[in-house]
Amino acid sequence: MANLKKVLAGSLSLCLAASMFTACGSTDSSSTSDGKSGSESKAGNGTGISDNKDRINTAELHGVDSSDESKNTLTIYCWNTEFKSRLDKYYPQGTSMELEYNELEDGSKEVKSINGVTLNWVQIENEGNAYQTKLDDALKAQQDSTEKVDMFLMEADYALKYANGDVALSVQDIGITEDDMSEMYQYTKDVATDTNTGELKGLSWQATPGLFMYNADIAKEVLGTDDPAEVQEYVKDWDTFTETAAKMKEKGYFMVSGFDDAYRCYSNNMSSPWVTDGKITVDPQIKAWVDQTKDYTDKGYNNKTSLWDEAWVAGQKIDGGVFGYFFSTWGIPFTLLPNTVDEAIKADNSNAVEGNGGYGRWRATEGPQAYYWGGTWICGAIDSDNQDIVADIMRVMTCNKDVAKAITDGEQDYTNNKAAIKELIDGGYSNPFLGGQDHLSLLTAAADKIDLSNKLSAYDQGCNEKFQGAMKDYFLGNVGSYEEALENFKKNITDLYGNLECDF
Repeated sequence: MANLKKVLAGSLSLCLAASMFTACGSTDSSSTSDGKSGSESKAGNGTGISDNKDRINTAELHGVDSSDESKNTLTIYCWNTEFKSRLDKYYPQGTSMELEYNELEDGSKEVKSINGVTLNWVQIENEGNAYQTKLDDALKAQQDSTEKVDMFLMEADYALKYANGDVALSVQDIGITEDDMSEMYQYTKDVATDTNTGELKGLSWQATPGLFMYNADIAKEVLGTDDPAEVQEYVKDWDTFTETAAKMKEKGYFMVSGFDDAYRCYSNNMSSPWVTDGKITVDPQIKAWVDQTKDYTDKGYNNKTSLWDEAWVAGQKIDGGVFGYFFSTWGIPFTLLPNTVDEAIKADNSNAVEGNGGYGRWRATEGPQAYYWGGTWICGAIDSDNQDIVADIMRVMTCNKDVAKAITDGEQDYTNNKAAIKELIDGGYSNPFLGGQDHLSLLTAAADKIDLSNKLSAYDQGCNEKFQGAMKDYFLGNVGSYEEALENFKKNITDLYGNLECDF
């Protein structure tokens, strides 16, 4: 056993060192690993896991022994309270483990411990990439530390940074089966699949297909209807969408708020990744976004805002003058709803009624093309000393149909369980914020169209952010041409990722 432990510790040291230098540096690093889509490189054994018999079982990789305190603490790295709130409220419904709670001032409860192991939430706001930097430091130190990270969260734009390499546990190695995951959308698994081994390294409780959310009052005034099926005919493709933008302009409204609103519709429909074999390319879909946004800016079809700025937020008031926004599932509860109401929704929902700002006066429709935006993935950390609890949390929060139904019903999340969503739709689901509309049916249709095969790279976050930043100068006229903006992008992206070349 002692010899085995030495071998495993040596393997972990090599794996962690390699992965931290090639896959888990912050986006300020110049040494991020390359990656093609997970589905492209999966082995053909029916499980998605490589048939390589030398593949290391991630659940058996151990470094320095944990302290007793670490063994009795479940340490979870995150950047906000979204997952914690979901776990506190819904995990108890699906687990058979023994739970202890803390009573909170508002009368609710939070999970204090699971099977006697105390939860330790390490929340690092992701300003200036601080979250990834702190997480990277913790994971890099994992093998030599007596205090272990057990679980961490990641987003789609940088998922391959952690999935490729040996910092995240394979979910199959900790006992989560294909049957457990059978109701998940394939794209949510592709996002977190190691492109080298085919192992699945993270699970999400949510799927995040996107829709076009529109102001029903403006729709009635300009289009003569606010019915989602009829409004869809005015936004069914990009040419029609632009024709409708001209109608909105004539009536004094903006079709969309700003430069970035339609970006994910285009970027999630690319035909190839940002990076292949160490070379950056600009996909035709990305160029199409540039052309449309420049045209909209010049013609006054948008309000020249950027995501999250004050003017962008202000447009979401019912009298904000913006016809619509592209939002994923989280966009309603976390962004559109709080931005459009005049009075924040109370805990008892007593003021969640039409008349409170724009509550009940927005609608959703499919829009010009299917896309997804965002999402959060749960990962177990290699050398976690509480892998049984990690596996239980992942299984309950992402695979349990009844828990998924409860989360969708209670939080407006579109959960990553097809059977749960179907039961809600069949049961007559309606969303009062959208005037009683069943938007789950629209989201289901959109989710079924999402295909990420050969579209993901480990550099997506940096490429998306640097490209949008460079093009903003073009839209505003700070640079004279697209070509000049492209040269600025080339400089900025190769400064960020010194190991890459630009193939444009």
